[in-house]
Order: sequence, then structure tokens, then C-alpha cells
Amino acid sequence: MATGRRLLQFQSLLAQQALRLRAAPRPKPQPNPPHRFLHAPSSPAAASPSRLPLWRSTGSLLPVSAAAAAAAAAARAAAARWLMAAREAGSLELFSLQRRRAKWLPSADGAVLMLVGANVGVFMLWHLADPSFMRRHFMISLDNFKSGRLHTLLTNAFSHAESGHLISNMIGLYFFGSSISNMFGPAFLLKLYVAGALAGSAFFLLEKAFLAPRRQFYGGWDNSRTPALGASAAANAIILLDIFLYPKKLVYLYFFIPIPAAIMGAILIGADLLRVKRQGQVSGTSHLGGALIAALAWARIRKGWI
Repeated sequence: MATGRRLLQFQSLLAQQALRLRAAPRPKPQPNPPHRFLHAPSSPAAASPSRLPLWRSTGSLLPVSAAAAAAAAAARAAAARWLMAAREAGSLELFSLQRRRAKWLPSADGAVLMLVGANVGVFMLWHLADPSFMRRHFMISLDNFKSGRLHTLLTNAFSHAESGHLISNMIGLYFFGSSISNMFGPAFLLKLYVAGALAGSAFFLLEKAFLAPRRQFYGGWDNSRTPALGASAAANAIILLDIFLYPKKLVYLYFFIPIPAAIMGAILIGADLLRVKRQGQVSGTSHLGGALIAALAWARIRKGWI
């Protein structure tokens, strides 16, 4: 019984509270003032805590447009100070083509020497290691590709079995690679070398898979299983990119004949096209893969994407 009386009293209290809330008048929203100025009340005593000024100036009233302009100017000044500090600290890399060198990368000339040293080291392996091991892991061929030795797409670009082949490629890599590395940084040089090597390997495999069987049908010989090796495609990408960037500079053919770089580039590309037609011992298709990478890199540089 006592519990029932308390429940009835509680219900009556809730009903009375609901009636009070309904009877209380709702505050009407005050219309915004029609003027364009944000200012404080005329007298400090008239200012209530709920109506504090949004913008307070020292002695003068500021229009909204002037306040926005002042805020924008302050933001621009702060952004300029931040950019200047970031540039001085070296934390921004998007303001120039010369990227900040990572700690593990060598210097510009050191990257070139590193690539040359890797090629020389693999050349020495050809005279020390098992030749069958070198053919399986440092030559590009359809057999290696079908056997799952995909690393040969890159390792063949560091492989030379003959000293003349090594010297000719390393001369071009050293002189033109030093120019590219000093302009765009060692990381760019390494990426260009790898891209040229992979493109040359892909072009070589496509030739052996599609063009060689047609030559066998019409010519009577089968060279689809012929392997290849060498840094020619990677070096071609580096040499031709430097030529595309500076076609008017003089280069020395065979160290003695000065010719414009554009003529040397035309000779290189024309010789590779002729090799593709004649199908000799030197693969022109892999060289053209390096030329394609050079053309793509040149286009990206011209558009400011690198």
C-alpha cells in the first residue's frame, strides 16, 4: 500500500512539471541587425555576457570585407614564413627537379661508379663462377622466363661476358650517366637504369616470342631460344635522354670526332632499327626499349612531372 501511494505521488509530480513547461513562454528569436559592421555596444555596461563582440578593434569600426582582407593577409604572411622555413630546413622536395638525396644513396658521381662497379663485378663472375649458373641467372631468354627466373629481366643488364662489350657500355654510362645524375640526382639515375633494363628485356622477349617464329617460317632459321645479356638497353636510355635534353651540344664520336648530339642520337636509333631488320648478333629491339624509356622520361621532364 505504501509503495502504491508513493507511485501515485510521483506520477502527480511529473504531471505538474509537464504543465509548468507548457505554460512557460518561449523566447522569441531576435532579428539580426541590418547593418554590415561588427562592433561592440555603445556603452560597456550595456554589454551582456551572451552578446560579446565578435570582432573588436582598437578605436575604429572595421567592415566585414576589411576584416576578411586583414585575416587573409595574415594567413598569407604565415604561409610564406612556413614555406621559407621548410625550404631552409630541406623538408620540401617539390620545388625543383633535384630531389633531396636519401641517406642510403651515394652522391651523384658515386651512383655512376656504383653501377659501373656492379657491372665489373658480374663480369668477373663470368670468369670465376659456373657458366651454366651464369646463363641461368644472368642472361635473358624465353627459356629462363618460362622457367620462372624473372630476376633475369634485371640481372642481365649487369652482365657482360666480353671485355669489349663491357667497356663500350661503361664508357657511355659513365659520361652520360654523370650528367643525368648531377642534373636530377642519383635516385633518378638508378630508376632510369632499371627502367631501361626492364624495357629492353621486355622488348627482347616480345621479339623472340612473336617475330622470331615468323623469320623461322620465311627464312628457315630459328633463333627464338637465343639468350642475351648486357647493359646496352639501360645505357641507351641514359645516353638518349641526355641527347633529347641537349640536342645541340657537341659530343665526341670515338673520342675524336665532334658532332652535335642530335646526329649521334639519330645514328644510334637508326642503327638499332637496322639491326631489327637484319637480325644480327646484337639485339636492336632491346636497345629500342631503352630508347622508349628515354623518350617517356624526356616527355615527363618537359611537362614538369619529374
